[in-house]
Amino acid sequence: MTAPAVRKPVQDREATAERLLRSSVEKSYEPHLDIDWDAPLVDGLWGIPPHRSSLHGTALWDGLTEEQRRTLTIHEVCSVARIGLWFEIILMQMLLRYAYDRDPRRAHIQYALTEIADECRHSIMFAKMTERYGVPDYAPSGLTHNLGRLFKTVGYGPAMFGGTLFVEEILDRFQRESMRDETVQPLTRMVNRIHVTEEARHVRYAREELQRIMPRTTRAQREIGRYLLARIAFVVARNLIHPDVYASVGIDPEIGRKAALANPHWQESLRWSAAKCVEFLRDQGLIGGPTELLWKKAYLV
Repeated sequence: MTAPAVRKPVQDREATAERLLRSSVEKSYEPHLDIDWDAPLVDGLWGIPPHRSSLHGTALWDGLTEEQRRTLTIHEVCSVARIGLWFEIILMQMLLRYAYDRDPRRAHIQYALTEIADECRHSIMFAKMTERYGVPDYAPSGLTHNLGRLFKTVGYGPAMFGGTLFVEEILDRFQRESMRDETVQPLTRMVNRIHVTEEARHVRYAREELQRIMPRTTRAQREIGRYLLARIAFVVARNLIHPDVYASVGIDPEIGRKAALANPHWQESLRWSAAKCVEFLRDQGLIGGPTELLWKKAYLV
């Protein structure tokens, strides 16, 4: 019989918040000033590492020229940024509701407000990156957009912090790899560096809060959290790459989407991006039971 894992004690909520607030003062960015938006794009560089393209390894990818492949990755990085922007706006609304009901004198709530300010800047940064690359607005479909309205209204506690952790950690995994890759456009790399630096604080905030609240949740609350988290994970994974990105290189969007979903390389990238987060969420009791089917259908486990 395997002994249960020993969990490290969670830091005091206020002590963690104080530390995160100090870090926010010492190491934060202002994208309007810290990114040279007028700098020319570099010929021959990628939007993301080519092996992370959703079509890499497919017959469609083999049929593209090198220039078309680079173009596709520019559109893909902007699509990922757009779904990140969509979720960040949802998160800001959930955090505002969370802070609205609590004592603003507490460092824990002051950090929630600080995170909202960070997310606001990140949303503008992602929008400006898409504008600079000159690609369309790859907004989520109407159904996904309205599911976001529902989630920001009903998401609380486990679903709120678990959903935040999932989205931020999969973006973090892609972005950490990309920002170190010198074959990637400097614009992408700088946007990723800013996001990774500031999101590290948001991830810690969400992780520790989940560890605090999960032991106090009832079975019903845990099952609701599992369902809502599985839904948001499925929706985000399926919407990372908007079908219309394929039109940028002359591929029918539906044909491109079907090829990407059936692509073992892309499926493995999704599992790779979520691996660290999935392990933690499973340990917290937020992955398991019938809703795990959604994680599998999204190629996240």
